[in-house]
Amino acid sequence: MFFTIEDVHSYYGKSHILHGVNIEINEGEMVALLGRNGVGKSTTIKTIVGLVPPAQGSITFRGKEIAGKNTHTIIKSGIGYVPEERAIFNSLTVRQNLLMGVKHGRDIPKPADGGWTLERVYETFPSLKERENNKGAQLSGGEQQMLTMARTLMGNPELILVDEPTEGLAPLIRKTVAKTLKQINESGVSVLVVEQNLKFVLPICQRAYIMAKGEIVYSGSSQEVLENREIQQQYLEV
Repeated sequence: MFFTIEDVHSYYGKSHILHGVNIEINEGEMVALLGRNGVGKSTTIKTIVGLVPPAQGSITFRGKEIAGKNTHTIIKSGIGYVPEERAIFNSLTVRQNLLMGVKHGRDIPKPADGGWTLERVYETFPSLKERENNKGAQLSGGEQQMLTMARTLMGNPELILVDEPTEGLAPLIRKTVAKTLKQINESGVSVLVVEQNLKFVLPICQRAYIMAKGEIVYSGSSQEVLENREIQQQYLEV
């Protein structure tokens, strides 16, 4: 299996947040992790990348155990992380931000197609090429989201974890983000995307997991989730 989470438990201090989470992602898939606010979706991603250490369970990537390893080691193994807060460098230009994403000394070889370079990133994100010399603080929210995804791609990950990519964005910009995520996935990069907006995420994903109270309560194809009003009402609607 390309990527698995098995029986993972995580805590914030004494608060038990994740209760035996199980998720699988096949190579080349884009998978959604859905659920209401505060159910543990972001904690799941942070646990994968080592920002929250798992107290129990296994996380494997390409057959290797990564649970308990430090974030630098996990990212270097081929996993990219696009945080909800974007975390761009406001005082650096777009180009400088992108170059910060290059991972030196990767444990796996560069992709056969040459991987993600500045040129390829600018082809995929033409608005970033236009703003190449602008500082991060001068970008709109949508442009900052694009920059965060592009910077992650500069590390040539095989799997990227995207946390709430449409948060605070206008509907038109959300469509651009959806199109971009689909392009990234079609390039061969596997994607796990945390999202609340069903109309945004399900059409671009093959499968979905639904989380409630720190547990996976449902999994199925995106189409099944779209058609299952009972599940939507029980676990996803406010």
